[in-house]
Amino acid sequence: MISLPNGMQAEAVIFDFDGVIVDTEPLHHAAFTRALEPLGLHFSWQEYVETYIGFDDRDAFKHAFSSKNKPLSQDELRLLIDQKAGYFQEIIRSDISPYPGVVELVSQLHTCNTPLAICSGALRSDIDPILTMLGIADYFDIIVTADDVAVSKPDPECYQLAFQRLQSAHHDSFSKETTIAIEDTPAGISAAKAAGLLVCAVTNSYPADRLEQATFVTDSLAHLINP
Repeated sequence: MISLPNGMQAEAVIFDFDGVIVDTEPLHHAAFTRALEPLGLHFSWQEYVETYIGFDDRDAFKHAFSSKNKPLSQDELRLLIDQKAGYFQEIIRSDISPYPGVVELVSQLHTCNTPLAICSGALRSDIDPILTMLGIADYFDIIVTADDVAVSKPDPECYQLAFQRLQSAHHDSFSKETTIAIEDTPAGISAAKAAGLLVCAVTNSYPADRLEQATFVTDSLAHLINP
């Protein structure tokens, strides 16, 4: 059980990954850049924040090509996704750190037997090694990634799937009305709300006025830790 700042309580928590647990967005941008620049394609950090940050790798590459009116076959797309994943693995070995309070919050929720899941547009291969580095890999009952769904956020498919799997793993002991998603982007908030979940937005990637559709907004997950 987690007590929310507005007096509400949640019985299960589904975390986004990038921008919520770790600040991997600059690292993803660097990996995309390494994959795209040999092809004469590129998007700036500002473009990444404004347009690509809510996409999974598949949709990010599709948009990068379509925005330049360049064709992209399924074989080329798969190759680019694999290349970018390899670059990302190289990059995270050099520098990765969690956002303040998040490891403590996850650990506290796990100790209290709160059902926990991750719902992310990243690849599973991107997520697993970071969770292991942070020492929280075994704390999540369910992990839903870009590998599991056909479309990325703001489509609610990923959150619907994460909730269904988490609820099944805990024998339907909670409902959507008592499940909170923790997000950092407008696309993520839209996906979680469309799936019928409560949403806590954290201002790691966007200012509060861009996240006002969430149930509530906080500037740090450290505020959710019970004293």
